[in-house]
Amino acid sequence: MSESSAEVVVDVASAAVAASAAGAAGGWRRATGLAGVAIGVVATGAAAGVALERMTVGRGIRQKARLALDSAGPYGALRGMPGKAISDDGTELHYEVDDVDPDAAPASGPRRRRLFGRKAPAPVTVVFSHGYCLSQDSWHFQRAALRGVVRTVHWDQRSHGRSGRGVAQSRDDEPVTIEQLGRDLKAVIDAAAPEGPIVLVGHSMGGMTVMALADQCPELIRERVVGVAFVGTSSGRLGEVNYGLPVAGVNVVRRVLPGVLKALGQRAELVEKGRRATADLFAGVIKRYSFASRDVDPAVARFAERMIESTPIDVVAEYYPAFNDHDKTEALAHFADLPVLVLAGVQDLVTPSEHSEAIADLLPDAELVLVPDAGHLVMLEHPEVVTDRLADLLTRTGAVPAGATVKGYGSTSTAQPG
Repeated sequence: MSESSAEVVVDVASAAVAASAAGAAGGWRRATGLAGVAIGVVATGAAAGVALERMTVGRGIRQKARLALDSAGPYGALRGMPGKAISDDGTELHYEVDDVDPDAAPASGPRRRRLFGRKAPAPVTVVFSHGYCLSQDSWHFQRAALRGVVRTVHWDQRSHGRSGRGVAQSRDDEPVTIEQLGRDLKAVIDAAAPEGPIVLVGHSMGGMTVMALADQCPELIRERVVGVAFVGTSSGRLGEVNYGLPVAGVNVVRRVLPGVLKALGQRAELVEKGRRATADLFAGVIKRYSFASRDVDPAVARFAERMIESTPIDVVAEYYPAFNDHDKTEALAHFADLPVLVLAGVQDLVTPSEHSEAIADLLPDAELVLVPDAGHLVMLEHPEVVTDRLADLLTRTGAVPAGATVKGYGSTSTAQPG
């Protein structure tokens, strides 16, 4: 990123802080445009530049393009059997289950035996946890590819997607912690997969959630978990990430961002209006911090934009401090004897690939996959790579029959005898 781009961000953040200090309603209305840009930055987990080239195209044309992509894009339309888990503070957590399709079993596979007097063993369940400002729909391609082949659970983290607003946050004004997210995941597992082996898959914040679960429930990992996948995540030291900014820009953003977020979260209604008004800049920032490829499908880029847009600013604000406090390096030891996949985009500016390499260093038997020309949302940007390596992990754990072929772009076929 250029120095001039960094200066734009610093100016935006500084202006928003000044508006928060003023506190006047008129000042807030004038600041909402700037605040919208700052929110766009934060919503992707970073504080960085603005895609100015989008300003050269007429606003009306861009609005029509977004509407066309919204109507044409099939992404995020997959739905499963819905369920509800209740976390320890009373938060309602929405999850969906995709069960195994009996007809998807390999034709060449062994004949099933009828177990008289005994209950058939529970199938392997793959539990997917999504990242910050996303939802369960961020796993669209992998969900489509595995549908019917293996039992999967997709859930929305508290205050995201279809899950309820965090009770501890809305009622008691408690901060969100990664530890709380680990307890939420345990509640989802208890409700959606109370028995049988489990494979845990987490992207970004979702991977941190998996680590928190291991820290709190090592016996669950030891007795039931048969495999783990960490995608674009970190075990700690996120406060050192520079998000592609020069040193001066990083220092300023780190100094002002907590105050900006706190102030914006207190004026959510006004800020959301400003956020909509600056949708074009917002979309440019999302694209920069989500993807690295120049030829990303516009419908996929718009899909990511919609997910992030749907996260309310007060939720963005209350989650952000949790990442600086995150440190689950020691929890990784609970996965040492399991098949583990660690995958990241080489050009990820939010959770740099060095963080995935650090995880792999602590789990020497893990498979480390670094995807060139990939950013933070690698599972959307290069779904074929993520699906392929995930399918291999599931085969190694016995979750997917060896005869089943999982294709990269979301279609599934069954291998036929030659």
